[in-house]
Amino acid sequence: MILLDVDAVSASRPGRPLFADVSFTISDSDRLGVVGLNGCGKSTLLGIIAGTGEPESGLVRRGKGVRIDVLAQDPQLPAGTVRQAVIAGFEEAEWEATAVADRLGLGPLMDQDVSSLSGGQAKRVALARALVTETDLLILDEPTNHLDIDAIAWLEDRLAAHRGGLVLVTHDRHFLDRITTRVLELDRGKGYTHEGGYGAYLEGRAQREEHAAKAEQTRKNLARTELAWLRRGAPARTSKPKARIESATAIVTGRAEAAARSGELPLHTGVPRLGDRVIELHQVSHGYDSGEDLFNKVELLLDNRERLGIVGPNGTGKSTLLDIISGRLKPRTGSVDVGSTVRIGYYDQKGRELDPKQRVRDAVTGGHGEADYSDTALMEAFWFDGDAQWAPIGLLSGGERRRLQLLLTLSERPNVLLLDEPTNDLDLDTLRQLEDFLEEWPGALVVVSHDRAFLERTVADVIVLDGAGTASRRPGGYAAYEDERRAARGSGRRLSATGASNPSTGASDGADSAAGAGEGVSAAKPQRSASTVRHQLTKAEKALAAAQKRAAVLNDQLVAAAESGDHVALASLGTELESAEQLVASKEEAWLELAGEAEDLGLKT
Repeated sequence: MILLDVDAVSASRPGRPLFADVSFTISDSDRLGVVGLNGCGKSTLLGIIAGTGEPESGLVRRGKGVRIDVLAQDPQLPAGTVRQAVIAGFEEAEWEATAVADRLGLGPLMDQDVSSLSGGQAKRVALARALVTETDLLILDEPTNHLDIDAIAWLEDRLAAHRGGLVLVTHDRHFLDRITTRVLELDRGKGYTHEGGYGAYLEGRAQREEHAAKAEQTRKNLARTELAWLRRGAPARTSKPKARIESATAIVTGRAEAAARSGELPLHTGVPRLGDRVIELHQVSHGYDSGEDLFNKVELLLDNRERLGIVGPNGTGKSTLLDIISGRLKPRTGSVDVGSTVRIGYYDQKGRELDPKQRVRDAVTGGHGEADYSDTALMEAFWFDGDAQWAPIGLLSGGERRRLQLLLTLSERPNVLLLDEPTNDLDLDTLRQLEDFLEEWPGALVVVSHDRAFLERTVADVIVLDGAGTASRRPGGYAAYEDERRAARGSGRRLSATGASNPSTGASDGADSAAGAGEGVSAAKPQRSASTVRHQLTKAEKALAAAQKRAAVLNDQLVAAAESGDHVALASLGTELESAEQLVASKEEAWLELAGEAEDLGLKT
């Protein structure tokens, strides 16, 4: 069944065309990923196919009765609490809506007013609502932004099982490769469709660029031939047809299509020397006003060529730890020592305030006169060249503004770079260029990220925060940490937060391995408080009860279908019941684990 047909649509924004003559069709089970440079019109295209925007030309035909739901880049939520925003209209499936919200890390926020949410929290609320809506076509704009790694993995499974059509914009390369069956690339105003995921897109793009290079070489050969012909002398030239002369001139003066972006990121020039003493954390603890620690007695010694990632579920204190390292936040206990040569550049999730009326060039120079060579080189390296330097910031797309904020951080020429979720809203080309730049950059890097590909490319070790007070350093980067987690899941045991090789030894394994390298994080894992365990156990009981109730309902429906002889319903309900029973089993396992912890604390279960 065809859900949507897009026929030769075009769009632009003031003073700048976005795309023209873009066409594609979405049918049941299609999974279309939309990629392209920041500012190429990806979100505009999603708005057009969703019906919230109109194309300047072309047609969008939607199937009769097709239900469409949209996660916008900056979603608007109804007034009320998070619970009301997620569940309103879905009361009959409240258990599912609650479960989805919990998997997206919204459990502790359910009774909070939406007006008090951060932008990332609001995006997760809107995503939860979109996922529980009965829909034929789901349109998602950057759904992985502000999700932790486990939530992204869960979302992959959820969308893989989605029975309708799917159109999404994402920068997450693992996500794109697993979920999509086709990729629409917007490039210099044109649309190119690639059959397959991220790998197919890269292959198709490489082939197109290779063909363009061959065509340009052919053009150059023709140009040389025609130029020689034109230079044979005036007498011969007078007898040549005018059309031939015009054609030859066009070939000679013509040029290949300009690259979408040019240049590298030569931003490591001018970085001040960083001494051996960088930043040291000693016995650092910090947490909530209630007194519970996010992390406890952290020891951290940064090297002058540090490549360190910070990972963990949302709410475990990743940004808090980065704030303490930067000096923005004073820890509850412990000390932070900073070397005399350190110059910190901090690119946080919010980004610095930008004046929408100010021009890009003035933002980079601080509004103080003309841009010098280094300013101009920096803007061009970040693809703010030509007219783009004079564009008002208010006309930039969300991704372009984030790119400008990153540019402004680097324009301060730091030698210690702290990046908090740097991949949010940046396009794939920017990410690859940034990864290449960080590989050669001579300073120290600490990064918080949920982007698995970015972590694999940029960090050598990771600090793992578990939200229960433990912070531990894992050598080998994100890939090694994920291998440990996979092995732990396969053996049916919990992964120790302080070292996978010997979970019973507590902090010593992680501390000793770090000490052997002359740097690291160590912390004794405290026992979780009785109140925390009791709260988690209550949540687990509710989740288990909801899963059991859902399985019971499906079982009753299956019996009714069997009695009526409805074989189509039998097949569908059988699949749903199998999934529901698997969910019950996982909820039971989680409850049993918490019940054992509660028993150790002397709590009644």
